[in-house]
Amino acid sequence: MRVPDIVLRDIQQPAAPAWWPPAPGWWWLAAALCILLAAAGLYAWLRARRRQAWRRMFDTAVDAAPDPSARIAAMSALLRRAARRVRPDADRLEGDAWLAFLDAGATEAGFSDGPGAVLREGAFKRDPGPVDIVAAQRLARARFVALMQAGR
Repeated sequence: MRVPDIVLRDIQQPAAPAWWPPAPGWWWLAAALCILLAAAGLYAWLRARRRQAWRRMFDTAVDAAPDPSARIAAMSALLRRAARRVRPDADRLEGDAWLAFLDAGATEAGFSDGPGAVLREGAFKRDPGPVDIVAAQRLARARFVALMQAGR
């Protein structure tokens, strides 16, 4: 009896899997990344909206004051309210200590030596003299927003 010749072939590898559609794990990862990016975007949008509301509140209160002295008083009152969020006894600071507190963390001393120095005693004078209210308001508004954000 003769044995038939058997042709032996090499082992056949299966075809490589296609790149599309991806495995379910990749879908889960993509969904998690989309959710994470959406949450980060929502958080950033809410923070920007909150800062814009604080700026609007500051400008509304200061612009409602009838004269420069009252505007300075309004700026000082708003800054003191915001300072209490960071440090409970900050609203009791006076003079140079108050201005040094407002300058804390800033790159330049805008309150001690700059336009914000009008907050030292400008609210208590009937006529504060030649002061740059616009520059003081811009500086005070920036510090107000920073204090409100720091004191969450």
